[in-house]
This record gives sequence, structure tokens and C-alpha cells, in this order.
Amino acid sequence: MDKGERTRGDALVASNRKARHDYTIVDVVEAGIVLLGSEVKSARAGQVQLADAYAHVIRGEMFLEGMHIAPYQFAVGVGSHEPVRRRKLLLHADQIRRLGERMARERLTLVPLEVRFKKGRIKVDLGLAKGRQKADRREAIAKKESELEMRRAQGRARKQAL
Repeated sequence: MDKGERTRGDALVASNRKARHDYTIVDVVEAGIVLLGSEVKSARAGQVQLADAYAHVIRGEMFLEGMHIAPYQFAVGVGSHEPVRRRKLLLHADQIRRLGERMARERLTLVPLEVRFKKGRIKVDLGLAKGRQKADRREAIAKKESELEMRRAQGRARKQAL
């Protein structure tokens, strides 16, 4: 499914715009995530932040660190959750092994790009990313601006032709 093709049951919860700015995304992987009930309710309310989150492998399992899910306002005491905690990601064992090897070999980072509901389940899009230097960021911004200007010029040319 492309980014633009979302079905009725799908809803974007949070996206990590900073990741696309700070990293060059090499590959994207979709993973499930293990959450508590109060975390799901907070996610449905859109109270998720991915700014400083990252994923890594621990003893053959993939975990997401640094994702902030605000406490659910109606959950108190036992039903509440810790806002920033280690959350387990659901991937096949061979996917975890391949991602771990690739991260070590190519010195890549696994960052969450977006959290969304898909058929009633919460999914995380993880981007296998390579860090950008300041010059690379400037170059990427300049490239984006030049492409935008070209599209605008083409639009103006089309309007003048009519």
C-alpha cells in the first residue's frame, strides 16, 4: 500500500518529520508493536511523539526506545503506563536477524518514521537510515527547493499556453 492509499480503517497517529530531515532513508520496514491498553487509547487520541525514538536488537528481539505515549487521562494506578519505556516490536526472526546484520555492517540506524492504525492494529514504519552531515542536509534542502521551483515554472508555462 502506498503512502497515499489509505483504507477506511487506517489512520495516521504520528509521524517523525525530523527523521527524514536528519537521515537518508535507505529502506522501510513495517512492524507491529506490543502496547498496553492505556497506550492504545492514548494512541487513538493522537498522543504519540517519535522525535528521539530509535529501534535496536537485544538478544534476538527488536525493541523501540524513546517513543513517548502520553498517559491516558482516565487510567489511574494499576491501569496506567510509563510514558517512555522500551516497547517490543513484532517482526519475524529472520527479518530481525537481517536488519541487525545490515545495521552492523553498513553502520545504519533504525528510526521510526510513522505510527498508524492498520485494520485496527498499531503498526510502526521503521526506516533503515544513514545519518546526514550538515552539508548533506543543506544539499537535500536545495535539491527539494529546485525541484519545487521547476514544478512551479512548468505550471506557469502550462497556464500561459492556454
